[in-house]
Amino acid sequence: MDLRAIAMGLVFAAMWSSAFTSARIIVAAAPPLQSLGLRFLVSGLIAVAIARAMGQSWHLTRRQWRSVVVFGICQNALYLGMNFIAMQTVQASLAAIIASTMPLMVALAGWVIFRDRMGALGIVGLLIGVLGVVLIMGARLRGGVDLYGLTLCILGGVSLAAATLSMRGATSGGGNVMMIVGLQMLVGAGALVVPALAFESFEVQWSWSLIIAFWYTTLIPGVAATLIWFLLVERIGAVKAATFHFLNPFFGVAIAAALLGEALGIWDVIGVVVIALGILAVQLSRQRAA
Repeated sequence: MDLRAIAMGLVFAAMWSSAFTSARIIVAAAPPLQSLGLRFLVSGLIAVAIARAMGQSWHLTRRQWRSVVVFGICQNALYLGMNFIAMQTVQASLAAIIASTMPLMVALAGWVIFRDRMGALGIVGLLIGVLGVVLIMGARLRGGVDLYGLTLCILGGVSLAAATLSMRGATSGGGNVMMIVGLQMLVGAGALVVPALAFESFEVQWSWSLIIAFWYTTLIPGVAATLIWFLLVERIGAVKAATFHFLNPFFGVAIAAALLGEALGIWDVIGVVVIALGILAVQLSRQRAA
């Protein structure tokens, strides 16, 4: 892995993790589902335009269309929709930590349900990751965390993990990766229309911080991070690129603390370190298997 790949991985992890902080700013001033739907509409159109400029086509294979629908609904509408609603009452750092455990959820389900072979390092990583989650959740529950918001964050993570597992073996094939991502965003936007109009009223507290947060979320985590991720995968492969996910808990809590002033307890810090080590161990185990 060269220095350029390392830099790309670090930038991607920072961009991905920062989305929770900007989302927290957005939902404090605007309806969460309407904001998210608009974000997906704009970022999806931009991603499709970039894909067309790259020579990609929207004539997809059957597996690619399956990916568009499954991830458009499960990842964009359900996972992020639940997180946006949850962050009205849950801190961005906690949402980021829970979302960061998705690789652990996928690895655990693959091991238990699908009987995937996992080495000793991977098993240790899963146990360590679970321990980290227990440490943080215990501290947050004692501190009076909103259980409704916490439940939504967990269900969102489970939804994304389920979508990932449902696509096992259904690789994109045939290219058009940026086009697929753009169409997934547009599917997410469409899936959010009905609940957004049915359950939310358009009440917005306009400010420069809201405007900046919205466009940052749309352009940086939404489009730029996606583009960097796929460039990184092309450079070093998906398995090695996934190793950078272990940085997400660190960046998630650090950015939320720096920009939102969210306080961190000693058990939060210990739990983040433990979860990050667990994710790293699982990803390294996958890398060895590959």
